Amino acid sequence: MTSKPLVAVLDYGSGNVHSAVKALAAAGADARLTADRGLIMDADGLVVPGVGAFQAVMAALRASRGDELIGRRLAGGRPVLGICVGMQVLFEHGVERGVDTEGLGEWPGAVTQLQAPVLPHMGWNTVEAGSGSRLFAGLEDERFYFVHSYGARQWTLEVQPPFPEPVLTWCRYGEPFLAAVENGPLAATQFHPEKSGDAGIRLLSNWIDGLSGATL
Repeated sequence: MTSKPLVAVLDYGSGNVHSAVKALAAAGADARLTADRGLIMDADGLVVPGVGAFQAVMAALRASRGDELIGRRLAGGRPVLGICVGMQVLFEHGVERGVDTEGLGEWPGAVTQLQAPVLPHMGWNTVEAGSGSRLFAGLEDERFYFVHSYGARQWTLEVQPPFPEPVLTWCRYGEPFLAAVENGPLAATQFHPEKSGDAGIRLLSNWIDGLSGATL
């Protein structure tokens, strides 16, 4: 019998993490909320949740040295999934209420306020999955649950061969913004899979299936 992939959910003080653990378990993972550095480095996958302000999430990540763990995993080609503000902090910086905060810098560009008539963007919305997406396989017509006022409104990373182009999934609320990115071992969603019902569980299952090579 094949053991379930071990997925560490980074415990650095962000709220609403238990629902992510439950959703990952429902999707087929051995999911554990942990701050244990050894477990985080050895896990088949690492999930970085995040709610609240960009600045507060970055401060908590740096205080717990979670930023170092994310960077070390990615340097070794080990899968990481960011959720909501856990996606936003992967960019170079975020600007909220006039405060410009340095991010993790895994991707170039800024997270800024959406240009929409009403904020926050709260509720269910469709997405335009990028060609060849693994996360959204079989989910192209589904809706996902968003709660945010800020997002990545541009993608500026230029990839040179032989590296594959990232798969970009867009959503529209007032204007287009990135709903998800799949970039080698690093993936992220602006929406909350753990709040997106069956579609969210299936998306997490697709991500977990991609970890299987690490469990053999």
